[in-house]
Parts: sequence; C-alpha cells; structure tokens
Amino acid sequence: MKRGVYIMKKVLQITNYMYPHIGGIEQVTRDILNSIKDNYEQKIICFNHEKGNVIDTVDGVEVTRVNCQVKISSQSIALSFGKKLKKLLKEFKPDIVIFHYPNPFVAHSLMKHLKHKEFKFIIYWHLDITKQKILGKLFNGQNKRLLKYADKIIATSPNYKEESPWLSQKKEKVVVIPNCIDEKRLSYTDIDLKKAQDIKDQYKDKTILFGFGRHVPYKGLIHLVNASKLLSDDYVVLIGGKGKLTDELKKAAKNDNKVRFLGAIPDDELKATILACDIFCFPSITKNEAFGIGLAEAMYYQKASVTFNIPCSGVNYVSLKDVTGLEVENSNDEAFAKAIETLKNDEKLRNKFEKNAKERVEELFSSEEFKKNINNLLGELE
Repeated sequence: MKRGVYIMKKVLQITNYMYPHIGGIEQVTRDILNSIKDNYEQKIICFNHEKGNVIDTVDGVEVTRVNCQVKISSQSIALSFGKKLKKLLKEFKPDIVIFHYPNPFVAHSLMKHLKHKEFKFIIYWHLDITKQKILGKLFNGQNKRLLKYADKIIATSPNYKEESPWLSQKKEKVVVIPNCIDEKRLSYTDIDLKKAQDIKDQYKDKTILFGFGRHVPYKGLIHLVNASKLLSDDYVVLIGGKGKLTDELKKAAKNDNKVRFLGAIPDDELKATILACDIFCFPSITKNEAFGIGLAEAMYYQKASVTFNIPCSGVNYVSLKDVTGLEVENSNDEAFAKAIETLKNDEKLRNKFEKNAKERVEELFSSEEFKKNINNLLGELE
C-alpha cells in the first residue's frame, strides 16, 4: 500500500509594501512569513516601494512588487495591481489568502474574487481608517463586504476587537493575535551595555526620560515636550525620530534645556538609549497607534512606562495600568508629568512595573507566541 504524499497548503499574503521597506504592517507580514514557512508554501503581492514591476524574494519567499503610479491620501494606487492579483490567484491557487487592512484600493481589486472564492479568507485588521475621514466614509460599503466574506478576522488586541466600530460587529469571526517583538534584533552585547553606560554618565545625576517615534500628530510627542516644562531640572528628556512635526517640536522646546532631540536612531543606538533610560515615555494619543510595538520593546528591556488612555487602541493592552506602568487621561500634559514624577520618586513601584513589564512581553508578545497563534489559526481553516 502506497503512503500518501503530503502536499503543503498555500498561503498568499496581500500587503501594502514589504521588506526592505520598513513599517508596522510590513513587519507583521514578515513575521507571518517566517512563522509559517515550515508548514506552508507562500507568496506575497504588494506595491513596489521603488519604481517598476519586480519579482524577488524575502527570506526565501517570492514577492511580486507592483509599480505604484500615485498616492491619494496616503493610499497607493497601481493600475496593474488588479491584473497581477488575478494572475497570481489563478496560477498559485492559494488555499488561504491573508489581506492586510487598511488597503482600500487593493481591496477593490480583491473584492471581485471573494463572492465565489475558492480559498479561505483572513483579514488582518491592523487599524480602522481614522485620518482620512472622507475616504473612510466612501469605503464603508467595501468594509461591510470585506467583513462579510471573511472567514476569520485578526485583531491585534482585545481592545480593538471590543471597541472598533467594525470589529465589534463581527466578534464571532475575530481572533486576537497580538503583534510580537523581534528578540534577535533586541538582543544586546557588552558593547551595547557600554554605550548605555556612556549615556548614563553623560547625564549623571539626571533621571533619563526617553520617547521615540515618527514626528507625526498621533504619536503625541508634543505632550512629552509640554510635560517636560512642568518638570524640574532633575530630568533630561531624550526624543528620538523625525518627521513633519520635528521643527514644531523643537520650537516648542526652545527654552527648555532638558529636552534633547536625537534624530533618527540606528538600532544599536536605540538599544543603548532604551537601556540607559529610567522611564520610558509613550505619549501616543489616537487609535492610529493600534498596538505600540516600540512600547513592547521597551518593556522587554524592563522599563516602566507612562502612557495616555487611548480608546480602542491596543496601547493600553500592551502596557497595563498600574501593572506595568502608569496610564493617565489622554492629552493631559500635567497628568503625564505627575506620573513621571511618581515613578521617579517611588523606586519600589518602578521596580515592580519593570519586573511585570518583562514578564508580560515574554508571555504575550514573544515571536514564539506569535508563531503558535498564527499557525493555530491557519490550522483551524484547513
């Protein structure tokens, strides 16, 4: 009697961009790729972050990159995307399609294949469309159809599942799979520890506060700048990153000698700065900050944090109020400053948060936990 031949199931991911383009959705796409590569044959289709139509590989998986002609309200448009997607679906014949949302113009092309689909359909719901209010309303009908055809919907936190106006309507389909940190990237050496000590020595006798991220409105870094003005000279406030608000932030901090702008920070310097800081500040203010992987990374380094309360965001799931850090009223600069002072002055409380933070990340946000969760979900759909 002949033994049966095992045929690997096929997974197609449809995403915005892909490594080496760097971004949150791109990183999750790559995390999935590496989590399932032992069990599934894979392909990926996305926009090209450079010019032209290109087929290459990332971590051994074929990636079709479609030339982007224009962007409208931050949404990429490629006239040939629909044709490329149709060809890939026909030739690759995926068993499972994972669509990374939001990506409304690509969703329009995908919609044609959903009514009579021959594959299981997963929506990876990274965040609601909030910034583009007019576009958001235009795509309401599209969202309803996407959710109707979805076999499963992935939310990155229970907060999004319960509070998103879209996901809360389809709770029976929603599975919570938190994003994960990259422990390999976060591992540090004696050289990193030496750099961290150099930073501590540079700001000797100061309590080091650190916050970083793109300088855009939802990151809320203006509130860290404003909170700094309410603090004594016992602190130094290090701010990493850059963006369209950089000049505005620098202007707001002009007469505050405590604030230092570090610019874009390479990985090795980022590690050293997080390791050196006494308190991690994460002042994001809207649910555009759907999860907060930078917050999880700081917690992995055993840092107590200060955050704002953000309705619907996973930030307050990543760091738990009064467990791994302090959480205050959204956009309240005075409360943010007061929380910083509390952590500075209560070493016992700070140490408790630091210990709890590390344990929470290892339990819920490790790459191994992510791998288990995503493979379990795909296995359920086979």
